[in-house]
Amino acid sequence: MIYTVTLNPALDYVIEAPDFQTGTINRSKEDLKYPGGKGINVSRVLDRLGVTSKALGFAGGFTGDYIKQVLNEENITTDFVDVNGDTRINVKIRGEEETEINGTSPAISQENINHLLTKLEKLEENDQLVLAGSLPSMLPDDLYQTLMSGLKEKKVNVYLDTSGKPLKAALEAKPYFVKPNHNELGDLYHTTITSVEEAIRYGEKMMQDYEINHAVISMAGEGAIYLNEKGAYQAIPPKRPAVNSVGAGDSLVAGFVAKHLSSDNPEDVLTYAVATGSATAFSETFCTREEVEDVYSQVQTKTLREKE
Repeated sequence: MIYTVTLNPALDYVIEAPDFQTGTINRSKEDLKYPGGKGINVSRVLDRLGVTSKALGFAGGFTGDYIKQVLNEENITTDFVDVNGDTRINVKIRGEEETEINGTSPAISQENINHLLTKLEKLEENDQLVLAGSLPSMLPDDLYQTLMSGLKEKKVNVYLDTSGKPLKAALEAKPYFVKPNHNELGDLYHTTITSVEEAIRYGEKMMQDYEINHAVISMAGEGAIYLNEKGAYQAIPPKRPAVNSVGAGDSLVAGFVAKHLSSDNPEDVLTYAVATGSATAFSETFCTREEVEDVYSQVQTKTLREKE
């Protein structure tokens, strides 16, 4: 079973107001409301790829109920820990320029954290767990590390997608998979990564230092680098205008998980992951399976290094 965890979800409220002005009354042309948060995004994309998952994390109030309702309508099972207060609302106003107002997260108690830990203790061998996104400011930087405690020994595969101090702390728990971009990887080693060769060198060092099995490093214009025990691989997506930047990285993670569970071909896994992320970037919303298959044939993937 695949589980995703979103510790800092949001109800994203997007307002289309082309003539938006401050200090006066504005009327929206259109508005959208949908669940937000990296783990939730992964679950939503997995569903579009025909893969089942269960969404965990913290949710509260009427906004938390709405998030659970939408996910259930999309056939995604939820098992959130209920917290006091309302799950935050993030407002995005699309005028001549885009303006964002991100809401404040509800308080999360130690009892809430213990409740989530109890849920994770029930995971079994060969379960897949995706930990993705930022941490609410009131939570300790090492919470992901705490949530991962004991899972490696149980042979639960943990896919980690976060940054900064939470990333550095969580690496100590030896995740199965990580997805830093080249800047985040450079920050780990107090350096600046500007080339594919440097990304491979420091990516392999990270994997050795923290006993990581798989790593995908986003390289902006250079596409993505995939490192595993077999070698190093690079995939470059087709050149198309990006329509939507929200959820592209989460879609890549979803694509990786989906294909990794059905294929042991590294180039195939990377191609599918990059195609999934790119298909979302090229769409108004999250990609469909048909869009992923269309982009898949246009991704340029090559082996950079094979280990003997």
